[in-house]
Amino acid sequence: MSVPPRTNVLSVAEVTRRIRLRLEGDPSLAQVWVRGEISNYRPHVSGHAYFTLKDSQASLRCVMFRGRAVELAFQLANGLAAIVQGRIGVYDRDGAYQLYVEQVMPDGVGSAFLAFEQLKARLDKEGLFAAGRKRRLPRFPRAVGLVTSPSGAALRDILTVSRRRYPGVRLILAPAAVQGESAAAEVARGIALVSQVAEVDVVIVARGGGSLEELSAFNSELVARAIHASPIPVVSAVGHETDFTIADLVADVRAPTPSAGAEISVPSRGEFKQHLSSLTRRGLAALAETVAGRRERLHRATGSAGMLRAPDRLSGMRQRIDQLSRQLASAATHKRERAGDRLQSLLWRMHGLSPLATLARGYAICRDLASGRLVRSARSLTASDRVALEFVDGTAECRVDRVRAREGG
Repeated sequence: MSVPPRTNVLSVAEVTRRIRLRLEGDPSLAQVWVRGEISNYRPHVSGHAYFTLKDSQASLRCVMFRGRAVELAFQLANGLAAIVQGRIGVYDRDGAYQLYVEQVMPDGVGSAFLAFEQLKARLDKEGLFAAGRKRRLPRFPRAVGLVTSPSGAALRDILTVSRRRYPGVRLILAPAAVQGESAAAEVARGIALVSQVAEVDVVIVARGGGSLEELSAFNSELVARAIHASPIPVVSAVGHETDFTIADLVADVRAPTPSAGAEISVPSRGEFKQHLSSLTRRGLAALAETVAGRRERLHRATGSAGMLRAPDRLSGMRQRIDQLSRQLASAATHKRERAGDRLQSLLWRMHGLSPLATLARGYAICRDLASGRLVRSARSLTASDRVALEFVDGTAECRVDRVRAREGG
């Protein structure tokens, strides 16, 4: 056995270094796409993600550092078929090559759809969709809370249906963007605020239809948690006939459109009058039963020897009973008439409280065209900005030519 020259003996670190230089110096491995199935997935407390990408013949160790991992729209999971992009490198401590991942895409489905399915499965497991937690809507709510855009078609549809069905119902609006980056937070905040108003008995969360991306706020965990936490029933009235959002599944009742949400939540005048008539009939029936009982007791009492000696007293009691009967019947009729007067009065109040009444007087709402955020000050605009002006009957897109802010404003 020959003894190797001392100068030809390499350390483990040197061998590993040379392998790393060889692999990392290969241009074909600097930006590589790899298809496989994720296994051994281990999220670390640091935020880094460690997993193995495998197929039927081989496996490849992978690491995705926190800065990239937090950008994923979905959750990595064992068994997920994926296409991964990154660079091949060597981890010196273990003497192993691995893929340093920069991107992960689901293989066969879009990331937005995968994120939707993963969130739906997780919330379902927690019981947020359970039928047993669904609450019945109040038949005659004192007030209805609305969470939607103050200038959208959804609000106009709800107001139209509400005026037709029951003009006296009070509507309380929590304005919120229903599309864009801030939409989920604004909708969740609106639900929390309006559900705390004492007289609000039901909340309608509404917007018009749209694509999966446009409805993303209603597929967010933030909105789902807000609906689940509401102390009063919530109606999800997003304008899409066939597809269900996460908000639909968590809500107590799902309506296919904003108009349908108003039909479900707001009673009609006919229903109110029928209910009032029913209460009147029940009250009169109870009154008649009471009077009949008193008459029977009186009849029995008149047969006693003692009562025969007091005919004037018995006559007075009969007259008093008849008088009370007439007074109670009159009170029931008066109450019904007052309720009708209140309906008419509330109709006029409703018109004055309508958010559209302000816009109808010539005002407009200004929003940044790109983000959908409200523009509250001229100082927040610059020349060439694109904005949308929302009027009572539509929207106009404009470009800012010049900004003139008031001094001291």
